[in-house]
Parts: sequence; structure tokens; C-alpha cells
Amino acid sequence: MNIAEIAKLAGVSSAAVSRYFNHGYISEEKKESIRKVVEQTGYRPSMQAQTLRTKKTRLIGVILPRIDSASISSMIAGILSVSNVSGYHLLLTDTQNDPAKELESLSIFNEKQVDGVILIATVFTAAHRKLLKNMSVPVVLIGQSLPGSNCVCHDDYHATYELTEMFLNKGRKRLGFISVFHQDQAAGAERFRGYCDAVKHKGAADLAENYVVSDGFTLDSGFQAARNLLERRGMVDGIICATDTLAVGALQYLKSREILVPDQVWLAGHGDSSLSGVTTPTVTTVHYSYEECGMLAGQMLMELLEKGKMAAKEVRLGCQVVVKGSGGGEGVRNG
Repeated sequence: MNIAEIAKLAGVSSAAVSRYFNHGYISEEKKESIRKVVEQTGYRPSMQAQTLRTKKTRLIGVILPRIDSASISSMIAGILSVSNVSGYHLLLTDTQNDPAKELESLSIFNEKQVDGVILIATVFTAAHRKLLKNMSVPVVLIGQSLPGSNCVCHDDYHATYELTEMFLNKGRKRLGFISVFHQDQAAGAERFRGYCDAVKHKGAADLAENYVVSDGFTLDSGFQAARNLLERRGMVDGIICATDTLAVGALQYLKSREILVPDQVWLAGHGDSSLSGVTTPTVTTVHYSYEECGMLAGQMLMELLEKGKMAAKEVRLGCQVVVKGSGGGEGVRNG
């Protein structure tokens, strides 16, 4: 079977069949006629022939830091909600939080293997900036802001500022912070900056020194970081963590020391993951719209593919502080 034969059976032109397979505009009547013939004959167009003819692969490369993350899964679901409708397929590559593998994946996708790239970014080295600037296919970044690039990200700074301010207003006087490495601009540097500015603006500048940097994103990292924090700074009455996973790890450490949460120590994380809702007590957190983030990034990439080069733009989403058991109650604060 070929396009001409499909067109003859469907009673339409070959051009209409071509538009059907390339997701162009045709009337619903013609679309239904072609669909029936395709279903009856089992015809599938040659992807290689389509690529040669249209110069498009109908593929989007998605570079992600780790596949076993709930937030990453939500972003992928958002991207899929756009790509499925637009007739694109995703190629996923998991870099396992290795910046060198991010660069390798970007280079591979840059060789016209895909029509566009969505990078769920972690860090931006000089090599990252140089490669992103010279990409031959359009790129949209998720989760990080980079001047001159198309980005969809969250307001990590104000999220942590609001959370810290709430803890201080509720009487937490010896507050501590567990950070991730600050090369991660969003989860690391921006969330830490939000904590520092909040304690300074509340007249508790000395608390800016009450922090430790975790060596990872795991439960064990949170456990060890909480131990380091208390060993270095002494007993605290509140701990804010850069992620929910770190917060749950910190909760495990506090329980091992028979330190009561929230009676003695309040605790909070970021991400509003399912993990934060199954612990005892549940963990106060910050809700980020990860699926919407993925959807907006997908839409932005589709616009770039349709219109070509455009002025770079950034979309920054807000957040909500979700108060749970470890933060002394239940409720939501918009940020």
C-alpha cells in the first residue's frame, strides 16, 4: 500500500492523505474516510520516508535527571499531554544527575536526531551554556532559569521565603535549613537564598548560619544531614529541607533520637510528594505545579517548532505552602 492507493480507497486526494499523516488540516469528513481505510488495511507510513520528505522526525528529546522522581514523572505527563495531541513522540534519556551525561545527551540530540529538546535542568556549567547557545534545534528548559533561553520554572525563592516566614511567625526561634548543593540554582541556591533572606528580614540573621548541605537527594542523605545539623548547631526547634525526601530522612533521624515532631521540632520539605503524606506525622511542604510546568514547556516547544526562532521567554509559576502535621496543623497558603 502507498499514499496514492489509500487516497483512492478513501475517495480523497493524495495531498489530503499526506496532511492526515502529517497532522495538517483536513475536514472531519475526509479525516474519517482516511481513518477507516487505514484501519481496514493496517497501513503505516514509513517514518524514514516522512523524515526525508518533511525534514522532521516527529520526535522530541527529553533529558531528565532521574526517572524515579515523582516530580519528574508529573512533568513528563504534562509534556505528553501536549506531544500526543501534536503527533510527536518522546525520546527520554536519564542522566542520573550527572552533568557530563546531560552534555552528552544534548550533543546527540543536537545532531538532528530530534526536532526539539526539553531539558529538565539541574546545573549550568560553562560547557552547558556554550552548547545550549549553539544548539541547532529549539530547546526549552524546565525547572531552571537561564537568561537568553526559553524556560518554564517555579518561584523557588519566594516558596522558601514564605515557608521560613511562617515558621518564624509561629514561634520557631532556633530554625535550621538542610540544602542541596548550590550548583543546582533552583532547589539549591534559590531555596537557600529564600531561607536566608527570610530570617534576616525577621531580625534573626544569626539563623542564616544554621544550615548544612546534603550530599544527595535520598532519605539517607536527609538522615545524615539532620544529624550533622544538630551536631554542628545544637538543638533546633524547626528544620526546613530543600526537598520532601530530605525532610522524611530528617524525620527518621529525629525519631531515632526520640525527638518529638512537631512537639519539639517542626519540619518541612518542598515538592508536595506522596511521600510527605504517608509519614507519621505527615510533612509540611510546598506544592509546585509540576504537571502544568511540563505542559507549558511542551506548548512552548510546539510554538517554537511552528514559528521558528522567537525571542526567548520565561514562564515562572507560583506555589502553595501546604501545612501538615509536622508543621503544627493542616492548611494551605498561596505563594
